[in-house]
Amino acid sequence: MNRYPRNMIGYGPRIPDAAWPNGAKIAISLVLNYEEGGENNILHGDAASEAFLSDIAGAQPWPGQRHWNMESIYDYGARAGFWRLHRLFTGMGIPVTIYGVATALARSPEQVAAMKAAGWEIASHGLKWVEHKDMPEAEERAQIAEAIRLHSEVVGSRPTGWYTGRCSANTVRLTAEAGFDWISDTYDDDLPYWLHVGARDQLVIPYTLEANDMRFATAPGYIEGEQFFTYLRDAFDTLYAEGMAGSPKMMSIGLHNRLIGRPGKIAGLKRFLDYARGHDGAWFARRIDIARHWAANHPPVRQTRPSTMDRDAFVSAFGSIFEHSPWIAERAWELELGPAHDTAAGLHNALARMFRSASHDERLGVLRAHPDLAGKLAAARRLTAESTAEQAAAGLDALTDAERAQFTALNTAYVEKHGFPFIIAVRDHDKAGILAAFEARLAQDTETEFATACAQVERIALLRLKALLP
Repeated sequence: MNRYPRNMIGYGPRIPDAAWPNGAKIAISLVLNYEEGGENNILHGDAASEAFLSDIAGAQPWPGQRHWNMESIYDYGARAGFWRLHRLFTGMGIPVTIYGVATALARSPEQVAAMKAAGWEIASHGLKWVEHKDMPEAEERAQIAEAIRLHSEVVGSRPTGWYTGRCSANTVRLTAEAGFDWISDTYDDDLPYWLHVGARDQLVIPYTLEANDMRFATAPGYIEGEQFFTYLRDAFDTLYAEGMAGSPKMMSIGLHNRLIGRPGKIAGLKRFLDYARGHDGAWFARRIDIARHWAANHPPVRQTRPSTMDRDAFVSAFGSIFEHSPWIAERAWELELGPAHDTAAGLHNALARMFRSASHDERLGVLRAHPDLAGKLAAARRLTAESTAEQAAAGLDALTDAERAQFTALNTAYVEKHGFPFIIAVRDHDKAGILAAFEARLAQDTETEFATACAQVERIALLRLKALLP
């Protein structure tokens, strides 16, 4: 099968009502990354010093050497930045989720005790804060297991959530297999969603790299706390307005001790927290709280996924969407299909592509496969199940003798002129509308009517798919 794994549709136009507790208009998740002591360092057995997310512009790894200034900046995060943030959040009574690197937590027992005393959630941020993109799958799986073991030992409980950050293409699958209430190595939505990984339904709570203080250390980025506040406020205002309009979302905010913990930067964060708390219906929540709410109110539902079907199952399910023309489904199955084709609109596009690219004679064959409206096949009850239901919905199964005679005359005249039956998506019309269209289209030239009939065939196919797929 030629399949495309990326999900480019998500909820699409079918955004669920988050139904946040107490009618909240927005859920705000503050995430504090605890990485200090888990970063690249030859003291930790790494090949070089750390070079990422610090106030040293253009920092580069130093192979085989300790980078004293880099270490000192990270140390600031643990020694001063964390405690400044701890005072801020506990003083305001705001819950926090920690992304804790297991080896960093092991080197900061007093900070861990403070996190636990505050009732913060401590999720796993991996074993070490290092790059995983080139890590062999077996090694990454082993590191995940070791991170869980060490985290459980240091914190006193197994982590219920996971975020690697510097991840590989295998990370989401491997962490889903490891069994967490939620994982966050995606940035692809404003709401949680369920991901099917084998037999497991894994809840994903997307994270953020833009409403994130890492922008203080990357270009283009923030220079002063006011810029951070402005961005967070604008994001909040947009999402809050959507919530007020009946479509609540969530807002993740990423923070780092060594960055936002600096005096000149934290002022912007405090300004935002005061601003958000001044709005009714702003729910500050740990990620585990969001996960539990979502699991209770939006449990996973496994639906038909055409892109995962084998050929026989696909053709069996969708071979009749285009009347008596299973070859369209057979050809569509050969296309590059993915999650975007697991909806009615998506699969319709794939099937319609095969119909549109077919020869004139093949498309004519599809038109001729359609029955006359209220014709002999209907009278003899020999229509397909789909056509029977469609014609009945328009009242064509309960015609008077005069109406039946009128349809018969129109059918005969139309076929004699154009060489194929009159086709219309009857679910879009009532009986009077169908008759009016019949008479109007009978007057058209055959080339125009061929195009019109083909468009109606596609419309019928879409309506049939909407009865089967979201």
